[in-house]
Amino acid sequence: MHEINKQSGTAFKIKKGQKLKVVDPEGEQVSDMVLFNAKDRREKLSSGKTMDFEESILLTTKNFLWSNRSQKMLEILEDTNGRNDFLLAPCSPETFEIMYNYDGYHPSCFENLYTSLEPFNIQPDDIPNAFNIFMNVQFDEKGKLSVDPPLSKAGDYVLFEAKMDLIIGLTACSAEDSNNGTFKPIHYEVLD
Repeated sequence: MHEINKQSGTAFKIKKGQKLKVVDPEGEQVSDMVLFNAKDRREKLSSGKTMDFEESILLTTKNFLWSNRSQKMLEILEDTNGRNDFLLAPCSPETFEIMYNYDGYHPSCFENLYTSLEPFNIQPDDIPNAFNIFMNVQFDEKGKLSVDPPLSKAGDYVLFEAKMDLIIGLTACSAEDSNNGTFKPIHYEVLD
Protein backbone atom coordinates (compact mmCIF):
# COMPACT_ATOMS: atom_id res chain seq x y z
CA MET A 1 0.00 0.00 0.00
CA HIS A 2 1.38 3.41 -1.01
CA GLU A 3 0.64 6.67 0.83
CA ILE A 4 0.02 10.07 -0.72
CA ASN A 5 0.85 12.66 1.92
CA LYS A 6 -1.75 15.30 2.72
CA GLN A 7 -2.02 18.09 0.12
CA SER A 8 0.23 16.26 -2.36
CA GLY A 9 -0.02 13.97 -5.36
CA THR A 10 1.60 11.21 -7.39
CA ALA A 11 1.50 9.67 -10.87
CA PHE A 12 2.10 6.12 -12.06
CA LYS A 13 1.28 3.63 -14.81
CA ILE A 14 -1.00 0.61 -14.66
CA LYS A 15 -1.68 -2.01 -17.32
CA LYS A 16 -4.97 -3.12 -18.80
CA GLY A 17 -6.57 -5.64 -16.44
CA GLN A 18 -4.77 -4.41 -13.33
CA LYS A 19 -6.80 -3.05 -10.46
CA LEU A 20 -6.36 0.19 -8.54
CA LYS A 21 -7.63 0.45 -4.97
CA VAL A 22 -7.91 3.99 -3.56
CA VAL A 23 -8.43 4.08 0.21
CA ASP A 24 -9.43 6.88 2.59
CA PRO A 25 -7.49 5.65 5.65
CA GLU A 26 -8.78 8.20 8.17
CA GLY A 27 -12.11 9.32 6.69
CA GLU A 28 -13.42 12.54 5.11
CA GLN A 29 -10.54 12.94 2.62
CA VAL A 30 -11.06 13.51 -1.11
CA SER A 31 -8.73 12.20 -3.84
CA ASP A 32 -8.67 13.79 -7.31
CA MET A 33 -7.89 11.31 -10.11
CA VAL A 34 -7.06 11.94 -13.78
CA LEU A 35 -6.40 9.33 -16.48
CA PHE A 36 -4.41 9.24 -19.72
CA ASN A 37 -3.99 6.50 -22.30
CA ALA A 38 -0.39 5.34 -21.74
CA LYS A 39 0.05 4.78 -25.49
CA ASP A 40 -1.36 8.16 -26.60
CA ARG A 41 -1.55 10.90 -23.95
CA ARG A 42 -3.97 12.94 -26.09
CA GLU A 43 -6.64 10.43 -25.05
CA LYS A 44 -7.70 11.30 -21.53
CA LEU A 45 -10.51 11.14 -19.01
CA SER A 46 -13.70 12.95 -20.02
CA SER A 47 -16.34 13.93 -17.49
CA GLY A 48 -18.78 14.82 -20.29
CA LYS A 49 -18.48 11.52 -22.15
CA THR A 50 -18.64 9.59 -18.87
CA MET A 51 -21.83 11.28 -17.68
CA ASP A 52 -23.34 10.94 -21.19
CA PHE A 53 -22.67 7.21 -21.52
CA GLU A 54 -23.36 6.31 -17.89
CA GLU A 55 -26.48 8.54 -17.90
CA SER A 56 -25.71 9.76 -14.40
CA ILE A 57 -23.73 12.37 -12.48
CA LEU A 58 -23.42 10.01 -9.50
CA LEU A 59 -20.89 7.34 -10.44
CA THR A 60 -20.27 4.27 -8.32
CA THR A 61 -20.07 0.46 -8.54
CA LYS A 62 -20.64 -0.94 -12.08
CA ASN A 63 -20.05 2.45 -13.76
CA PHE A 64 -17.24 3.11 -16.22
CA LEU A 65 -15.01 6.16 -16.62
CA TRP A 66 -14.74 7.09 -20.32
CA SER A 67 -12.19 8.94 -22.45
CA ASN A 68 -12.56 11.92 -24.78
CA ARG A 69 -12.45 9.31 -27.59
CA SER A 70 -15.44 7.38 -26.19
CA GLN A 71 -13.36 4.48 -24.88
CA LYS A 72 -13.69 2.83 -21.48
CA MET A 73 -10.72 3.68 -19.26
CA LEU A 74 -11.67 2.29 -15.83
CA GLU A 75 -14.53 0.27 -14.39
CA ILE A 76 -15.64 0.83 -10.79
CA LEU A 77 -15.78 -2.68 -9.32
CA GLU A 78 -16.41 -1.78 -5.66
CA ASP A 79 -17.24 1.46 -3.85
CA THR A 80 -17.80 1.25 -0.09
CA ASN A 81 -18.61 4.96 0.20
CA GLY A 82 -20.83 5.42 -2.85
CA ARG A 83 -20.43 9.19 -3.20
CA ASN A 84 -17.98 10.63 -5.73
CA ASP A 85 -17.98 13.79 -7.85
CA PHE A 86 -17.36 14.51 -11.52
CA LEU A 87 -18.75 18.05 -11.69
CA LEU A 88 -15.99 20.16 -10.14
CA ALA A 89 -12.52 20.86 -11.53
CA PRO A 90 -9.35 20.22 -9.52
CA CYS A 91 -8.68 23.03 -7.06
CA SER A 92 -6.05 25.45 -8.41
CA PRO A 93 -4.27 28.59 -7.18
CA GLU A 94 -7.08 30.55 -8.83
CA THR A 95 -9.68 28.53 -6.89
CA PHE A 96 -8.27 29.80 -3.61
CA GLU A 97 -7.91 33.35 -4.93
CA ILE A 98 -11.38 33.64 -6.54
CA MET A 99 -13.53 31.48 -4.27
CA TYR A 100 -11.78 31.78 -0.91
CA ASN A 101 -10.13 35.23 -1.18
CA TYR A 102 -6.90 33.53 -0.19
CA ASP A 103 -3.81 35.70 -0.57
CA GLY A 104 -0.52 33.88 -1.04
CA TYR A 105 0.52 30.35 -1.91
CA HIS A 106 -1.82 27.43 -1.22
CA PRO A 107 -1.20 23.82 -2.34
CA SER A 108 -3.69 22.68 -4.99
CA CYS A 109 -4.73 19.47 -6.72
CA PHE A 110 -4.12 21.07 -10.12
CA GLU A 111 -0.49 21.83 -9.26
CA ASN A 112 -0.01 18.43 -7.59
CA LEU A 113 -1.41 16.69 -10.68
CA TYR A 114 0.63 18.51 -13.31
CA THR A 115 3.90 18.39 -11.37
CA SER A 116 3.43 14.65 -10.73
CA LEU A 117 2.54 14.02 -14.38
CA GLU A 118 5.39 16.14 -15.81
CA PRO A 119 7.77 13.12 -16.08
CA PHE A 120 5.17 11.57 -18.45
CA ASN A 121 5.31 14.68 -20.71
CA ILE A 122 1.86 15.80 -19.58
CA GLN A 123 1.57 19.58 -19.32
CA PRO A 124 -0.77 21.74 -17.19
CA ASP A 125 -3.09 22.44 -20.14
CA ASP A 126 -3.50 18.68 -20.63
CA ILE A 127 -5.11 18.14 -17.19
CA PRO A 128 -8.81 17.22 -17.60
CA ASN A 129 -11.62 17.50 -15.09
CA ALA A 130 -10.79 15.04 -12.33
CA PHE A 131 -12.90 12.21 -10.98
CA ASN A 132 -13.12 13.34 -7.35
CA ILE A 133 -13.15 10.17 -5.27
CA PHE A 134 -15.09 10.51 -1.97
CA MET A 135 -16.13 14.12 -2.78
CA ASN A 136 -19.66 15.03 -1.67
CA VAL A 137 -21.08 17.66 -4.03
CA GLN A 138 -24.75 18.46 -3.58
CA PHE A 139 -27.08 20.69 -5.59
CA ASP A 140 -30.43 22.30 -4.89
CA GLU A 141 -33.58 22.43 -7.06
CA LYS A 142 -32.16 25.45 -8.94
CA GLY A 143 -28.85 23.70 -9.62
CA LYS A 144 -26.76 25.66 -7.10
CA LEU A 145 -23.80 23.55 -6.02
CA SER A 146 -22.45 23.05 -2.53
CA VAL A 147 -19.52 21.01 -1.29
CA ASP A 148 -20.46 19.10 1.85
CA PRO A 149 -18.14 17.06 4.08
CA PRO A 150 -17.21 13.70 2.56
CA LEU A 151 -19.34 10.79 3.72
CA SER A 152 -16.32 8.46 3.67
CA LYS A 153 -15.30 6.76 6.89
CA ALA A 154 -11.85 5.43 7.79
CA GLY A 155 -11.07 2.48 5.53
CA ASP A 156 -13.61 3.26 2.80
CA TYR A 157 -12.26 2.49 -0.67
CA VAL A 158 -13.00 2.42 -4.39
CA LEU A 159 -11.67 -0.46 -6.46
CA PHE A 160 -11.17 0.15 -10.20
CA GLU A 161 -10.14 -2.11 -13.08
CA ALA A 162 -8.13 -0.69 -15.99
CA LYS A 163 -9.68 -1.15 -19.42
CA MET A 164 -6.51 0.09 -21.18
CA ASP A 165 -2.91 0.82 -20.25
CA LEU A 166 -3.08 4.03 -18.22
CA ILE A 167 -1.09 6.86 -16.72
CA ILE A 168 -2.87 7.92 -13.54
CA GLY A 169 -2.53 11.13 -11.55
CA LEU A 170 -3.85 10.90 -7.98
CA THR A 171 -3.95 13.40 -5.11
CA ALA A 172 -4.82 13.85 -1.47
CA CYS A 173 -7.00 16.92 -2.05
CA SER A 174 -5.81 20.33 -0.84
CA ALA A 175 -9.14 22.21 -0.58
CA GLU A 176 -10.45 22.82 2.94
CA ASP A 177 -14.13 22.78 1.95
CA SER A 178 -13.78 19.43 0.18
CA ASN A 179 -12.33 17.71 3.25
CA ASN A 180 -14.40 19.14 6.13
CA GLY A 181 -11.62 21.59 7.05
CA THR A 182 -8.79 19.07 7.50
CA PHE A 183 -6.11 17.43 5.37
CA LYS A 184 -5.20 13.77 5.56
CA PRO A 185 -3.34 11.21 3.43
CA ILE A 186 -4.76 8.90 0.77
CA HIS A 187 -3.61 5.30 0.32
CA TYR A 188 -3.55 3.41 -2.96
CA GLU A 189 -2.56 -0.01 -4.20
CA VAL A 190 -2.11 -1.53 -7.67
CA LEU A 191 -3.25 -5.17 -7.82
CA ASP A 192 -2.74 -7.80 -10.54
